[in-house]
Amino acid sequence: MYSSILFITIIKCILIYILSLTLSKLIGIKIISQMNFFDFIMGVSVGSMIAKIVIDKDHVVFSGITALLMFTLLTIATSYLNLKSYTARRIMNAKTLILIENGRIIDKNVRKLKITVNELMMKLREKDVFNLEDVQFAIMERNGQLSVLIKANKKPVTPYDMELNVKNSSFLNDIIIDGKIIDKNLKIAGIDKKWLQSEIKKKNINKIEDIFYAGVDKNKKLIISEKYPNNFNPESKFGVE
Repeated sequence: MYSSILFITIIKCILIYILSLTLSKLIGIKIISQMNFFDFIMGVSVGSMIAKIVIDKDHVVFSGITALLMFTLLTIATSYLNLKSYTARRIMNAKTLILIENGRIIDKNVRKLKITVNELMMKLREKDVFNLEDVQFAIMERNGQLSVLIKANKKPVTPYDMELNVKNSSFLNDIIIDGKIIDKNLKIAGIDKKWLQSEIKKKNINKIEDIFYAGVDKNKKLIISEKYPNNFNPESKFGVE
């Protein structure tokens, strides 16, 4: 008896898992910070239905799958309305609110969001802003993220401000991963093993196996991260408990 229940549960898990992945692809991927209220409802409801279908032996699988499909169709329809209709977008999404203007907190909007001044200051510190007077605008976006515009005279000086010519940075092309050379990436980067060995020796590294990661940028600058010894304890070294 128990073996048959276990077998049925395993089969249902596999089938519902495949169905859930398929429906998720139809709905589209969103990270948590991009979810609106309706996306959140969808996620909680679908998770609850999936658990009910898999665990509850008395639950009718057909009705559960029907409910899943209906929620998927409703979510797709909601996303479509969100794209096509400004009115629907205003109803379904939170309103963007300006919380700080020229160093002054707009208390009415802070109260609307039901956050305290302490929470607002914490969010500013998360943006590396420690002085209220440095803020030109602070805006609470629809996804719950705080956008901060610093006053022009408080921004750090950039090479552009000083009219300096600097090279643009680029992505690193992975050349060595865990002590192994990625041959196809050598060709993409326009280098060979002889050049690689020469550059490694310049950094006083004798063996490829001692390198955990190495990458090359578009200017053919080699970036290397060596392996640490197995007995190395970084937390102990830097006093992190």
